[in-house]
Amino acid sequence: MTDKMTAPMPRARGANRIAALLAVVAISDFLIFDQAPGLNLFLFAILAAAAILLSARRRAQPLTAALLFGLSAFAAAPLIETPSPMGIAISLGAIMCVALASAGLVPQRPSGLPAVLFRFVLVVPLRLLQDCRKHLALRAERSSFAAIWRNLGIWMVPLILASVFLLLFAVANPLIEDALRSIDLAFLLQFMDLWRIGFWLAMAAFVWAMLRPRLKRRIARRRADDTAADPTEIPFLTHASLLRSLLLFNALFAMQTLLDLLYLWGGVDLPDGMTHAEYAHRGAYPLIATALLAAAFVLIAMRRGGPGDKSPLIRGLVHVWIGQNVLLCLSSILRLDLYVEMYSLTELRVAAGIWMGLVAVGLVLILLRIVLRQSNQWLIATNIAVLAGVLYLSAFIDFSAFIARFNVTHSLELSHEGVPLDVDYLSSLGPSAIPALDLYLSALPDEAIDKKHRALLVRQSLGHDFAARPRDWRSWSFRAERIEAYLRSPATIAR
Repeated sequence: MTDKMTAPMPRARGANRIAALLAVVAISDFLIFDQAPGLNLFLFAILAAAAILLSARRRAQPLTAALLFGLSAFAAAPLIETPSPMGIAISLGAIMCVALASAGLVPQRPSGLPAVLFRFVLVVPLRLLQDCRKHLALRAERSSFAAIWRNLGIWMVPLILASVFLLLFAVANPLIEDALRSIDLAFLLQFMDLWRIGFWLAMAAFVWAMLRPRLKRRIARRRADDTAADPTEIPFLTHASLLRSLLLFNALFAMQTLLDLLYLWGGVDLPDGMTHAEYAHRGAYPLIATALLAAAFVLIAMRRGGPGDKSPLIRGLVHVWIGQNVLLCLSSILRLDLYVEMYSLTELRVAAGIWMGLVAVGLVLILLRIVLRQSNQWLIATNIAVLAGVLYLSAFIDFSAFIARFNVTHSLELSHEGVPLDVDYLSSLGPSAIPALDLYLSALPDEAIDKKHRALLVRQSLGHDFAARPRDWRSWSFRAERIEAYLRSPATIAR
């Protein structure tokens, strides 16, 4: 099903799709072009989904169409909170899923959806160009140069004579003359902006690919004589080498796990000249890379039909090793937590913590894949589902506000521990940091004149930038509305 090219459009359905394309491009120009991102992106997402469902070759059942439309609205909901890159990516993914479902290109097994989406993405940029080229080639085959010239000649005389009559009427009738003089052709010049035309073309290419979805053809299957060879045979990864590798790896990981249990979890004093913060910082990121490398080795070693899949001893060693990798990820999270306590929180460190959690979940899923004897395709699909869920929830969270408040409450000025507050970093977090700055200003003693002055300047700068934001309804977002309500509250104004 997914290998077939899209059949030629019936004339009526093709006209409907062209009308839907023009309508969506025109409305997206009104909503998005030269406007700050906000509510307009959410409206575009549900508009695109509605256009896909209404112009589908085979109209879906009302319940199915409602479910697909609800999926697109649910996926685009983070854009109401704020137009973040994660929210945009999730919304685009949902629109693609709706397009595939409307064309019957969704695989029966959910585990095959990532591969289908990848093949769809490869076709999206050139879909409109390919269809235009095919249409022009088909028209060229059906018509000759003489026929084209004849068609132009049919319109040439009527247009020329109509123009002459219009000029004569303008001379004879002052109302027509005034109407012609009032036509402002300069109004049309705003539509000749190259950036605007580029926006139209990009939007048209995306929307047309959604209205007429097609998948990239698979690579030709291997010949029969190639399949006769054993696909599971990998040099230097025999049963003996795999067993020795796992014994050695488990020993090395046990050493690292023991050190973490002593110094991180047990609180044993480190050697002279080394702090817990330094110990934590040096190990957080390299250990995650180690866990990813271990996961890749496990997937290769435990492939179906391989030496690891047939040996209970090797399977047991793999289970132990995955358990140690999960503990390694938890230790990395603890290392990051210790480092944050000493050197405050940043967006990169929040992302690192989320990434470490995802790696730990991925290792657990690898263990489930081995125990349940699932395929690598199942593993990839499950990991993508977990990743999509985490990104979706993250799109609702105001990390800037969370980081700012965390750094303020754990700063040396408020908690009397850690490091002094980095006000300059808070200024880079945007208007979401204003409530945390207000908390900081209210907690500072009157003697800290310099710190108060610096924090007040940053606070005023953030407030000025927020007040200067676009006020058009298309740029509205729930997060900006909350900040606006906070700034207008009597308690804030009293400060």
